[in-house]
Amino acid sequence: MTLPIDPEALTGSDIGRKRAVLEMDHEEAVEFVRECCLEAGFGIPVEFSPSELLNEKVDADRDPYYVLGACNPAMADRALDASEKQIGGLFPCNVIIWEDEPGRQQVYHVSIMRIARLVGMAPDDQKWDALVEDTGELVDELFERIRAEAV
Repeated sequence: MTLPIDPEALTGSDIGRKRAVLEMDHEEAVEFVRECCLEAGFGIPVEFSPSELLNEKVDADRDPYYVLGACNPAMADRALDASEKQIGGLFPCNVIIWEDEPGRQQVYHVSIMRIARLVGMAPDDQKWDALVEDTGELVDELFERIRAEAV
C-alpha cells in the first residue's frame, strides 16, 4: 500500500504533537495530568491502562502506560457537525502517559483535529480552521499546566 501522505514530510506541528517529561511516579503523573486536563477544560470520559491489559492478557511485560481520553463537549459537538460525524472515529482526544524509567514519565498528545484533516475525515475550510485553533488553545493551556511541573 502506498500512503497518500509522506509521513517523513510531516512535522510535529502538522499533527499537533505535544510532549512533556515529568519527574514523578507513574500513578502520580496520571493523577496530575488528569487534574491538568480538568483545569484546562477537558473532561475524562474514558481512561484505561493498555499496559495492564496486555500484561494480563498476553504476558507482555510492558512498563506502565496509561491513556486519558480527554473531551471538551462543546468542541466535540462542533467537530461532529463540521466533519459530518466522521471525527467520532478518532474520539476522544487522547493524552498518554508512559514510564520511560521509574520516576520519569512521558506525556504525549497529537491533535485529532489536525490528523482528521490530513486523512480527509474533516473539511479543509474556515469552520475546521476555527476548530483546530480553538482546540489547539485548550491543548496549549493543558501543556502549559503540565510543563509547569516538567523537567
